[in-house]
Amino acid sequence: MIAPGFRALLASFLFLALSSLAVSALAADEADADKPKLTARPQGLLRGELTLTALDEKAAFAFSQAAIGRPLGDFVLLDRDGKPVELSRYLGKPLLVNFIYTACFQVCPTTTRNLQKALENTVSVMGADRFNVISIGFNQPFDSPAALKDFSRQYGIDLPNWNFLSPATAIVDDLTAHFGFRFIATAAGFDHLNQVTMVNAEGRIVRQVYGEKFTAEDIAEPLKLLITGSAIPPETGTLQEIMERIRIICSVYDPQTGRYRTDYSLYFMFAGFLTFVCFMIYLSINFWKNRRRDQPKTS
Repeated sequence: MIAPGFRALLASFLFLALSSLAVSALAADEADADKPKLTARPQGLLRGELTLTALDEKAAFAFSQAAIGRPLGDFVLLDRDGKPVELSRYLGKPLLVNFIYTACFQVCPTTTRNLQKALENTVSVMGADRFNVISIGFNQPFDSPAALKDFSRQYGIDLPNWNFLSPATAIVDDLTAHFGFRFIATAAGFDHLNQVTMVNAEGRIVRQVYGEKFTAEDIAEPLKLLITGSAIPPETGTLQEIMERIRIICSVYDPQTGRYRTDYSLYFMFAGFLTFVCFMIYLSINFWKNRRRDQPKTS
């Protein structure tokens, strides 16, 4: 039997736990709502459609790897000032290419900032004029030159050899396929590979680097080899090891409200688990006390 006093105590504890978690969740939502949004469109919308499917990671990885050895395509995009830029202008120097979408407030900014940190030392040692970096906004028409300018300014991407380019909607599929980049619109935003493509000075794709965080071994070391004209050794990691470093889900997004939301079910699951643990501890203590009380006293 559970004592009435404990039942009241347990109910009070559960109420306080749920209340505090709910307040924390609401505060998190309000904080997200206060963050400046670079676009008012739901980030899961692409060409006016919402696709509730998921990206096949293994197929996307194979598609990405198949791009290695491919020569740089002759695409024309717009820079942050709306001026046309031909990718062929980047021939003659190593080039790093990654794809982002400006409505992403979590993974894309994190990946972009981590890439900048990995490159800052290379710039200081080798010089910014020895290689180039471009980030391409694939969520068209929302990733406009103005949106990319705001994105780079907001997240402090200011390396002099780093440009942000906006493709026309009509060439997005061909452009992303050329670099082996795949993405799918979902209710949570986009499923996509966090991928940085390395292109050598001759304009040929030589490596795909995956993940959110980049070490010197991932980016700086092979980039230095490209700058000096040396060959990049083949990767030694297995498919499983590389795939474990790929994160493709960006955030939890509510397409009905057009806002990022907190997954409240996680809070209630945590509160329920905590209550269950406390209850089991109480039962154990109560059982132990009853056994001691029922044991015959020795004289």
